[in-house]
Amino acid sequence: MDISVSGRSETAGEATGTQAIGRAVGLLRLLASTRNRGASLGEMVEASGLAKPTCRRILLALIDAGLAEQDEASRRYYLGPEAYVLGTVAAERFGIHRLAREHVLRLARETGDAAFLQIRRDHAVVCLQREDGDYPLRSHVLAAGDRHPLGAGAGGITLLAALPDAEVEAVLAANATVYAERYPVLTREVLLGLVTEARATGYGINRGLLFPGSWGMGVVVRDAEGRPDACLSLAAVESRMQPDRQPELYRLLRQEADRLEARLRAFAVPADDRLSALAPAPVQRRRAGERRSA
Repeated sequence: MDISVSGRSETAGEATGTQAIGRAVGLLRLLASTRNRGASLGEMVEASGLAKPTCRRILLALIDAGLAEQDEASRRYYLGPEAYVLGTVAAERFGIHRLAREHVLRLARETGDAAFLQIRRDHAVVCLQREDGDYPLRSHVLAAGDRHPLGAGAGGITLLAALPDAEVEAVLAANATVYAERYPVLTREVLLGLVTEARATGYGINRGLLFPGSWGMGVVVRDAEGRPDACLSLAAVESRMQPDRQPELYRLLRQEADRLEARLRAFAVPADDRLSALAPAPVQRRRAGERRSA
């Protein structure tokens, strides 16, 4: 886990209300990044930079609110049932996850590789969905819930390249520290080169920059107002994303992205005008508090 809660280690004195909220949200993001593994108190302290008593106090408050829970046997922390409830409600507004599900599934089925839906959040890209194809050798470097700075990975490259030049510069400036500390290969020159290439080809590509042998390709998905807030991407071992196969992968990605954009436009109009043929696939829900099995 490498998500910082406050951007710096805890300082002496009582945190302000804003700081406390920020720290609590940061801990929730850390728990989300662990998915079904959960995290020990020591891991949460190390990843957050908070003092142990402060971290424990915030976790207890989150447990009281139902946003976190602690397994009695392992003493590890997980997201709680209230987080599921809030996420379910939020999904009704941020409906791209629901609408994109069948497109991600189809990409995984038709390519045999891992397919993803990723969205932009400020200067970061967040993976919302992963579906694996049937090819036996897989890339395991990205999972639902993972968050990386824009420019990191195929999805990050794709979304960064879709932004105007001024916004690209703002992202590079905002992420300068995290690039240097966690992604040293992503220098300004490298990132600008990847942006230029993605704009020329129509797709972002990651040639094993972050993890040798793990390649990725992505195309932007624009919302009903034309904003580049999401992307569809594929990840595969290096041998399955060589130049001879890239045109076919790009065709499949662009085809699904175009279909998804059409659905996003249809669902942006009043409900009475929506076409029944474009009804979203049903959402598979788990009971509140139920976790996936390992």
